[in-house]
Amino acid sequence: MQPVARISTRGYYDLLDGRTIKNNSYYFYPKQDLKKLIDSKELTIMIHGLRNDNAGAVAKVVLAKNKLKNLNYFYPVIGFSYDSNTTGAHLIKYAKRSLTAGQVIAKKNGRNLGTFVEDFKSNSPNTKIRLIGHSLGTQVILSTLEYLSKKKKNTGIIESVYFFGASITDDVPSSKKYGKILQNTVNKKIVNHYAPSDEVLGWAHKERFVKGPLGLNGAIGKPISKYRQILSKPKNHRFASYVSVLKKFP
Repeated sequence: MQPVARISTRGYYDLLDGRTIKNNSYYFYPKQDLKKLIDSKELTIMIHGLRNDNAGAVAKVVLAKNKLKNLNYFYPVIGFSYDSNTTGAHLIKYAKRSLTAGQVIAKKNGRNLGTFVEDFKSNSPNTKIRLIGHSLGTQVILSTLEYLSKKKKNTGIIESVYFFGASITDDVPSSKKYGKILQNTVNKKIVNHYAPSDEVLGWAHKERFVKGPLGLNGAIGKPISKYRQILSKPKNHRFASYVSVLKKFP
């Protein structure tokens, strides 16, 4: 089996509290695959959620790749693998602490993924880059767009963004700060697949771990013009469930 191409920041952040351990920007694996991506017409990057180790991250890319191929999308799909397997994430009594650490790490990874996007676009300016984020991965995307938005040359640098089971808050697409960031850094559209039946987001909202997750009931307020939302009916919160009900891409 061929290794799954991915950008990684594994081991850069502390799994207990999100502290930065290494200031490196990212590494790419397998190294020789990066050259093959240059000058491709499009590139889609899949960003996983909480409680994924390296193998989990790889599995999510494979899921995305296979589904998109079924939907007649034949461009490269790679992964972004980060320290989301925070300590105690599987135990209820540590849920709050491990989610908080995960959110800290996801926010910090905005710089890492943003740097990759800038580096890649400087070598392959005509490649359209699309980002898919599941659960905590949507926070990585939001922080990436925030990082990119600081330079005027990055206007429209990301072609489109796709959220599944988003754990960011429901006011993001209509907020003054983030609405502007999304509108400016994304060229075509931001598509949010939300599910009122999502048991994990429902629980996180009820426990006030995430106040009003965007992936639960969609956006509030008046979202920006590039924002769309699609009602999904996945079996559960897992990415596999969301991807199985996906009807079209991009």
